[in-house]
Amino acid sequence: MTAQLTPVAADEFRELFRRHPGAVTIIGARAADGALAGFTSTSVISVSAAPPLIAFSVATTSSSWPAIRDADQVVVSFLTAEQADIATRFAMHGIDRFAEGGWRSLVTGDPVIEEAAAWLTARITQRVDAGSSQLIVAEVYAIDALTESAAPLIYFDRAYRRPGDW
Repeated sequence: MTAQLTPVAADEFRELFRRHPGAVTIIGARAADGALAGFTSTSVISVSAAPPLIAFSVATTSSSWPAIRDADQVVVSFLTAEQADIATRFAMHGIDRFAEGGWRSLVTGDPVIEEAAAWLTARITQRVDAGSSQLIVAEVYAIDALTESAAPLIYFDRAYRRPGDW
């Protein structure tokens, strides 16, 4: 007989992951109507090297969700430790995250963050229902390491940090 399992409380789950450091990225896309969408994420993971796949999650309540839902591809910008202000801006609700600059359009029209440590472009291959979010799987077809020696921006215990700051 299998024991009945009960999910942990949401607060307990959040507290665990607040203590789990994550690299900070900006995920950007251009919607079908040409509007830009972008959000701060610490959920980007490497899934496979052959084929080169990444995954990330996006809440279906996010203002960026409609664009990600309809996009064919995304650009993931890996932020440097000096870009906490950009991470904060792209995590805010109810603002035009692109209004203050600090980004440029690729030839595809997708937005990439200027002076990011690196960025990649990926074609979305799967969208999977995952609770209140969607898990997005995408195949990487371009990588650019802009500033290879830059320290990454890390999110840990509710704050943006540099490696070794905690």
